Amino acid sequence: MTKKATACIRVFADTARIEQCQARLAHVEPALQSLASVLALAGNEVRLKILLLLADEQQLCVCDIADVLQMTVSAVSQHLRKLKDGGVLHAHKVGQTVFYALSQPHLPILQPLLAGLAATPSLQSAL
Repeated sequence: MTKKATACIRVFADTARIEQCQARLAHVEPALQSLASVLALAGNEVRLKILLLLADEQQLCVCDIADVLQMTVSAVSQHLRKLKDGGVLHAHKVGQTVFYALSQPHLPILQPLLAGLAATPSLQSAL
């Protein structure tokens, strides 16, 4: 199978539009980087489940999450660490128990994604 070469054929380049697009991207670059980072972390099914649980429950400890997901505490802890290191979660300790919650700065990114999941009929019947 031969690969076809694709080429852009245009009569003229709209340099003003190209520069406008480049400026718009440069303006939102930090937000794009943040979004890409959050989406990369949420792209794992287990981490996405953890995010959904925390969005619904506000905060949970690692043991609760492990029980819900039927996973070991160690396995869940690894996912929580990645989410925490990525700034998506924050942790606070009460006595000897560490509780995890969604970080406020990432809520505007996560809430619409997770709300879409909660609205999915197949997911609602599974929960």
